[in-house]
Amino acid sequence: MSWDDDFDADAEERGGHRRVRERATAWQIVRRSAAYAGVVVGAVALVVGAVVAVNVVGTATNPGGFAAPAADGPHVALPPSTTQAGESADPQPSDTGEALAEGDASTPDEPSGLSGAVQMPAPAPMPLVDAEWSEQIASSTGIPERALAAYALAHIVLAAQDPECGVDWATVAAIGSIESGHGSHGGAALDDAGLAQPAIIGRALDGNGVAKIPDTDGGTLDGDLTWDRAVGPMQFIPSTWVQWGADGNGDGLIDPNQIDDAALTTATYLCASGSMTTPEGWRAAIYSYNHDNDYVDKVAKVAQGYAAAVG
Repeated sequence: MSWDDDFDADAEERGGHRRVRERATAWQIVRRSAAYAGVVVGAVALVVGAVVAVNVVGTATNPGGFAAPAADGPHVALPPSTTQAGESADPQPSDTGEALAEGDASTPDEPSGLSGAVQMPAPAPMPLVDAEWSEQIASSTGIPERALAAYALAHIVLAAQDPECGVDWATVAAIGSIESGHGSHGGAALDDAGLAQPAIIGRALDGNGVAKIPDTDGGTLDGDLTWDRAVGPMQFIPSTWVQWGADGNGDGLIDPNQIDDAALTTATYLCASGSMTTPEGWRAAIYSYNHDNDYVDKVAKVAQGYAAAVG
């Protein structure tokens, strides 16, 4: 073998190694590129997953979706009203909660039956909701006219009694819709006097999937001597009714089964949490009625629907 041959052989050998190294280097580049691509894809997947997860959580707490503002209630106009013949135009409902809490001597010892009606002193004059307005709004919203009159009356009374509150009939109506279908739950109906017939009594609050509240009223309101049950078209727990119950129709009685009384009590209770004129204040008031954000959002949706129906 000549020098030239050896050189050529060595060169060929070196060239072969070089080609091997080149192939190895190319393969390493491919592997590295694939690894980098995997990292990038994984990172993107994590980001997308995080966004989706946050969006799901946001939707659960806020039906509008991720970054949507908290659902707010409506702010509808005050219903028109007239006064009863010979009565003052300023509604002055009884402060039932204070009278019952302090054991007012005018409160009878034994209300009759399951109605829970309690005799109150000197019925206060109440305004009358404009009949034409009630007929028109009932037609637009689908709210039974007898129930609508109670919700509107509560709005009128609270506008005079607590003008800073801002509660409105659409909000009270939304709660009435959710709680009892405006007094129609279980086949009940409101009679001309505004009484739910038969009385609407909720399930026993025995802790089985619901709050656990032992009897507080001796069965007077709910007929249950063991557990409390929510009562009436606005579904008040007996202990809450005893503290907040109001005479909504000026007949001298407070009865959770009577829609005027129940609606005014609802409005009064909501206003006790503070002003409802801001989204935060409105939500806080509804939350005080039922400590559940989903419930608050549901009330907002129904109430806004009523407001939209009347323009």
